[in-house]
Amino acid sequence: MTDLVSGSSTVGSEPTDSAIAVAQAAARSAGVHVREIHEVTELHKVCELFHRTWSPRDEDPLTTVSMLRALAHVGNYIAGAFVDGQLVGAAVGFRGDRGGGELLHSHIAAVAPELRGRSVGFALKLHQRSWSLQHGIPIVTWTFDPLVSRNAYFNLTKLGAGLAAYMPSFYGIMSDQINAGDETDRVLVEWRLDSPRVVQACTGRHESWEVRALRAGGAVIGLGEDAAHRPVHRDSAGQIVLVKVPPDVERLRRESRDAAHAWRRAVREMLGGLMAEGASVIGFAKDGWYVVER
Repeated sequence: MTDLVSGSSTVGSEPTDSAIAVAQAAARSAGVHVREIHEVTELHKVCELFHRTWSPRDEDPLTTVSMLRALAHVGNYIAGAFVDGQLVGAAVGFRGDRGGGELLHSHIAAVAPELRGRSVGFALKLHQRSWSLQHGIPIVTWTFDPLVSRNAYFNLTKLGAGLAAYMPSFYGIMSDQINAGDETDRVLVEWRLDSPRVVQACTGRHESWEVRALRAGGAVIGLGEDAAHRPVHRDSAGQIVLVKVPPDVERLRRESRDAAHAWRRAVREMLGGLMAEGASVIGFAKDGWYVVER
């Protein structure tokens, strides 16, 4: 079991030393201890946490203890957040390569429901960032559903990450409690760990996006909503285009599958279309808007 301060040939560089300190401060603020996990007994707890979060069907498990054990054994990232020795959060990532440069792909993460809202997820991600820099890895990637507003805000604003691609139906059909009945469109997050934007965000100095101010500066609404809170395509011809998403798509799926599917198609067409044209997602406003720049 390895803490952040364990030896590594890259420790001692200024970005890594700073990342360690910032990650430790985030863990203290969240009231957790974050460390790597290798032991089988604790890997069982990780699988249990993931199962409680997603409730997958038995024929399609999210992961297994034997797989996590193998990943940890060959130097991949498996870490947990603990309170009084009890696992309350976990994240799993594996090393990859894209264009000759090493990266870490963060595949799955979860926080126990009773600890959500206490910045445990933020502490886990900062630990992951520090671990990656210690191992000479400059980029972390992961995917998330672009309709999930809270994840968009966390990833793009609180962590300062960027989006590299829009990927329709990335995982195919999934049968877990969260994704069942919907297409699995995902956006690919690219977290450049030593970029000025990320460094600032990890110390709590993230950018704040206000739709009213953006509109006053000339931003156009590419995708908005009508009085019934359904998506409406508007003007996408501006330099800065705002793309709305529903405030709680998981609740919307339970209440109106038709409305959730309408949002899926509309966001795929607008956000996916803009990204396919080469536009960049530069931020996310807390009240549910992607900020896209041509």
